[in-house]
Amino acid sequence: MTRTPAKLDVLRTAGAIPVLCDLFDAAALSAYAREFAPDLVMHQVTDLPDDRTRIPDFRTRNDRVRSEGTRNLIDAARTARARVLAQSIAWNIGPVIEAHEHLILETDGTVLRYGQLYGPGTYYQDTLPDGPRIHVDEAARRTLAYLAGPAGIFTIVDGEETPPGC
Repeated sequence: MTRTPAKLDVLRTAGAIPVLCDLFDAAALSAYAREFAPDLVMHQVTDLPDDRTRIPDFRTRNDRVRSEGTRNLIDAARTARARVLAQSIAWNIGPVIEAHEHLILETDGTVLRYGQLYGPGTYYQDTLPDGPRIHVDEAARRTLAYLAGPAGIFTIVDGEETPPGC
């Protein structure tokens, strides 16, 4: 799913069935969930700038994704009777992130706390960020183990393996 028409072909090329929908359009989101009937709704949504120095300018927008957007995805998942897996962060857990994680846990969902991503397509393509951190490819690989559960909060960072079920 994307809200950006230009990304539809990218998703199609990657083998996905692209859906053009805004996270904040709760009715459309639930309608797509009913239509697709997924087993899992994976919440990897953020609203961050391309330039990491502008992150503070996007805080309100990203907080809205973590609050209203998370509620909309949970409601859509309930419509489809799907599990929820959501990304979170492994640093500076504040009230918005805590509330986001709590919403996921209330659904018996899975929260993955990723370290700062580095590698291709990230803010840190050529340098390592301060820890906690995880290479984007390793984060994707390790996420696979959580697609079927278990419920709870798990941390995915370099040098730390939290196997599902622990």
